[in-house]
Amino acid sequence: MGFRCSSPIFRPLSKTLTLVVKPQWKAAIDFKWIRDNKAAVAVNVKNRNSNANLELVLDLYERMLNVQKQEVERLRAERNVVANKMKGKLEPSERQKLIEEGKNLKEGLVTLEEDLLKLTDELQQEAQRIPNMTHPEVPVGGEDCSALRKMIGSPREFGFPVKDHVQLGKDLDLIEFDAAAEVSGSKFYYLKNEAVLLEMALINWTITEVMRRGFTPLITPEIVRSSVVEKCGFQPRGENTQVCRYVAESNNCIFLYTHGALVTTGHQCSDHNQIITCHLNHSHHELCNSLSQSQLYPVYSIEGSDQCLIGTAEIPVGGIHMDSILTESALPLKYVAYSHCFRTEAGAAGTATRGLYRVHQFSKVEMFILCRPEESDSYHEELIGIEEELFSSLGFHFKTLDMASVDLGAPAYRKFDVEAWMPGLGRFGEISSASNCTDYQSRRLGIRYRPEASSSTNPQKGKGNLAPPQFVHTLNATACAVPRMMICLLENYQQEDGSVVVPEPLRPFTGGLGVITPKSR
Repeated sequence: MGFRCSSPIFRPLSKTLTLVVKPQWKAAIDFKWIRDNKAAVAVNVKNRNSNANLELVLDLYERMLNVQKQEVERLRAERNVVANKMKGKLEPSERQKLIEEGKNLKEGLVTLEEDLLKLTDELQQEAQRIPNMTHPEVPVGGEDCSALRKMIGSPREFGFPVKDHVQLGKDLDLIEFDAAAEVSGSKFYYLKNEAVLLEMALINWTITEVMRRGFTPLITPEIVRSSVVEKCGFQPRGENTQVCRYVAESNNCIFLYTHGALVTTGHQCSDHNQIITCHLNHSHHELCNSLSQSQLYPVYSIEGSDQCLIGTAEIPVGGIHMDSILTESALPLKYVAYSHCFRTEAGAAGTATRGLYRVHQFSKVEMFILCRPEESDSYHEELIGIEEELFSSLGFHFKTLDMASVDLGAPAYRKFDVEAWMPGLGRFGEISSASNCTDYQSRRLGIRYRPEASSSTNPQKGKGNLAPPQFVHTLNATACAVPRMMICLLENYQQEDGSVVVPEPLRPFTGGLGVITPKSR
């Protein structure tokens, strides 16, 4: 196997790869409920087109119960009998016999407990593939089966040839794709001149509007632990995952994979963290095909750590109350969070993903709610209502959809999408979504609340009449994904003279800028 490398200390790949292993964590999954509702769960798995193996999960669960209830408890009981006999007066030979018997029982118990731990870990791994249950009103099927909820506004009629945002960005000197491709790779971009003001205006206006509705503003970390990404329910599902990476390391050689394909390789220098890019002289598919698909790890990761870049602020906001018990009076907790987002998904080349439509890095404002279970449906309606008000204020023509079961993603119980008309592209394009994840994320993140009313029917032992804690429901919704909003603004507000009008609501946030005009050459 040959390499070309700019570093003289680069060592070739050995046959054995040392893989980055995901740390194990346990979700509070209600296995008894899954077992008791097997038929409904099986239908849900089928309707969601999930790769979950329900039969295996239930088999592992029964095996775990059997080991717990029978084997481990039997050995523990026998060990206790031996221990009690040891307390009496015994002949030396009889005592020695009991010592040997106790030793064997102890060793057997240790082995069984190790087996139980492995069984529990396997059960967790398989069970985490099971998607959330689905709202009864969600249409069953693929994206084409999604139901129209509302159609708002009407498309603008143009009396001149319409340009798309890529051409407008070039003509108005607002967006630079070519230089960004040289610096960072494809699907990156520079914003220039008034486009910078537009991004900042969109963010500030959106946060201001959402804060007026009782949300607390946040700027989140953009690097999180990989386990938090997983606990929020983001896992690889085909080509268009939220984020995706695979890392293999051998002899300090770093190999990065996206969607099962080798995208770069390099050398990790011993004296610092720099990775020097190298080129393989062999088919990467041969190497990738020899690696287990279960080792795909859906993140842009930071080498040498268990951290990764976020694909959405939903992840760090979801983690802010991780492993905590909230008071009922604190609910609902409503956050509006600003962050940069990083996603490997870019799609194939073509008009569908042209320009800003699908990029690897962008700015986004996200809404997130933690609430009592009985309130999540109403807060879901509140979130989609806020989105509709925001986009209506900007004069967009858009529709809202009740997304079909296959298009929900594992965490969502129900999801509403917003698609706006993009005249330059000649079609509707998704600009936002709002999801009710019920307790899917909170069971993994460990976020509970304690009801204030005392429970006379089921008091918690040792806690007086305190009601036992319950898992909160979590919801998330996009208030402003800047690149998609930029497409809508540029294409819908373009004028015949080549200029673009700035929508009235944004002008206080652009220093009064009302029109973006072509630059004099």
